[in-house]
Amino acid sequence: MSNHAKPSLFHSFANYTAHAAGHPATFAVAVLVILGWAILGPVFHYSDTWQLVINTGTTIVTFLMVFLIQNTQNRESKAVQLKLDEIIRALEGAHNTLLNLEDLDEKELDAIHKRYCALAEHAREALARGEADTDVMEVLEEESEAVASEAKTLEAKAGVSARKKARAERNRRGGKNAA
Repeated sequence: MSNHAKPSLFHSFANYTAHAAGHPATFAVAVLVILGWAILGPVFHYSDTWQLVINTGTTIVTFLMVFLIQNTQNRESKAVQLKLDEIIRALEGAHNTLLNLEDLDEKELDAIHKRYCALAEHAREALARGEADTDVMEVLEEESEAVASEAKTLEAKAGVSARKKARAERNRRGGKNAA
């Protein structure tokens, strides 16, 4: 992975511009330009041309900055998503179905969000009962109810954690691919 392609001219320019636009000195220059424009108002008798200069200048700068900053944000967002995907992939017990969530449509994202809201509510209820809220719960698999039922049966038969046994059984059946 050490073979990085040389960034394109646009990529380099977009990075530089986005970095420079967020710098305090750039803000100071923008303030000075506006102050200079305001001070020159009486000299130009607050004419339409005087107003047109600032309107045109700010419109052009804003128009170009939208594309440059969006390009930078898109790349940064993709890099963050890839890093999160790698963390999910590398963690044992993590749900690999959560990889590439950003590619799902709204309906699918809403369904997953509802499942996580239910998990959060379950965790809050556990805390209210004085229990831990750190258990690993099955979130995305259709068989989660069957696993929970199996877990209760296993828990009744043995003193070992029911979830661990159910997960081990599912893994034995090939339900979770090893990374």
